[in-house]
Amino acid sequence: MNRRIMECVPNFSEGRNMAVIRQITDEIESVEGIRLLETDPGRDTNRTVVTFVGEPDQVVEAAFRAVRKAAELIDMSEHHGEHPRMGATDVCPLVPVSGITMEETVEYARKLARRIGEELAIPVYCYENAAFEEKRRDLANCRAGEYEGLQKKFADPGWKPDFGPAVFNRRSGATAVGARDFLVAFNINLNTTSTRRANAIAYDVREKGRMIRNENGEKVNIPGSLKKVKAMGWYIEEYGIAQITMNLVDISVTPVHVAFDEVCRKAEARGIRVTGSELVGMIPLRAMLDAGRYFLEKQQRSTGVSDAELIKIAVKSMGLDEIRKFRPEEKIIEFVMEEKDEKNLISMSLRGFMDLTASESPVPGGGSVSAYVGSLGTALGTMVANISSHKRGWDDRWKEFSVWAEKGKVIQNRLLDLVDEDTGAYNMILAAIRMPAKTDTDKKDREEAIENATREASLVPFRVMETAFTGFELIREMVKEGNAQSVTDAAVGAMALRTCITGAFLNVRINTKSLKDVKFADELVSKGRLIAEKAIEEEKLILDLTKKRIF
Repeated sequence: MNRRIMECVPNFSEGRNMAVIRQITDEIESVEGIRLLETDPGRDTNRTVVTFVGEPDQVVEAAFRAVRKAAELIDMSEHHGEHPRMGATDVCPLVPVSGITMEETVEYARKLARRIGEELAIPVYCYENAAFEEKRRDLANCRAGEYEGLQKKFADPGWKPDFGPAVFNRRSGATAVGARDFLVAFNINLNTTSTRRANAIAYDVREKGRMIRNENGEKVNIPGSLKKVKAMGWYIEEYGIAQITMNLVDISVTPVHVAFDEVCRKAEARGIRVTGSELVGMIPLRAMLDAGRYFLEKQQRSTGVSDAELIKIAVKSMGLDEIRKFRPEEKIIEFVMEEKDEKNLISMSLRGFMDLTASESPVPGGGSVSAYVGSLGTALGTMVANISSHKRGWDDRWKEFSVWAEKGKVIQNRLLDLVDEDTGAYNMILAAIRMPAKTDTDKKDREEAIENATREASLVPFRVMETAFTGFELIREMVKEGNAQSVTDAAVGAMALRTCITGAFLNVRINTKSLKDVKFADELVSKGRLIAEKAIEEEKLILDLTKKRIF
């Protein structure tokens, strides 16, 4: 899954008028590709927290439209609520979910802040990772004095807004735009009904810890064992148990699996058992995969298994399905965002893919089939690594084979992506050919589009070749060191990789013939020929090694 996904969690200073809230969320959903995940209004706080996700540019656009609409509909001079606030859009944090770094997220946050300041004339402070200076990292510092204190704040040169005018905007106030890590709300179930004991465990682990009196009678703070974690104990009447309710405010510091295991240790020390857990809201895929790997490694098992298996291990290890069934398609953000495209080849059954290949449709063609053959070849090498990792008597080598299986998984999944990329490249050529050619400008645009599409259609099978070739290292190692009973499976994988590379090279050759950029075409063919020749050598070497081990 290669999509770049970002989350945005703006807080608007309106929690009572649902018509206003709906107009703001309508603006968010007006941006194509945005998925609105949650709208949580609070009457007492007079504040609504909205959560939506999408690709970065889409998220920034949706956030801007929401801020603009909030400025139009919410009058801060008439606002009252229990929660601290300083603007119609009080805070607007951006959160990297997948395919995007925190550094990139910071740039998007500052881009959004600049646009709000310049186009809407709303003062903006950048906070957390997007802050330009240390004192502005803390949202509480940025919001100190709240809406009523803004005029005095702007008079202080040390608190000039990062973007927008240092002028009190009576209607809209000010906004804080930030970049932060993903926050996970995570509850851990205990075999007790005692809130007091649950709280004791919570104080053991939460970063804030607990206050105690020392031998001099002075109050001192004893910090908890988990950084970036807020926690407390409570009793849930509906479930009939006590829980540790936690906010993991930075899962790059304390992931869910680390929090779970630490609570297990602290609970056991107090004579209490953890029976399971509950995920409130959604979680990024990486967090579940990391958890699956963590628990497999504790078992000294290979982590080079499918994402589905890693998720299953994570769910079972943390008891995420104790209270209600854990549905990955509803709880993992990337799965919620995944478009159900019936034309997606890799989502088809084996028979469906075969039947479509045999049909009158020109796609999938040789390029997609080559990529798929390569993914299967690499998967055979991954299989041998996983089998070898679990072989009786090889317990001291499980990690070695697990590392190889992980490498194989990356290669096979990339080749699987290229199955659809090859078909997509062909469709780009068809779309370019169908462009109008009535005027000279039309003809020029059409020719340029065809050239660009053909260039991409040549590069995709070349990427297949490059990616597949990296699989030989895995296969060779499995033939030499892997489980002897599976050595022929690895050898078949080598033959599949060579077939994949040969087939992909044929596609490079035929597609480059149509390119006007002859220099580029010749260079790509030369590079492809070298890979194809080396693939034949690798296949022969591996088959020779195989014969030595089985004959």
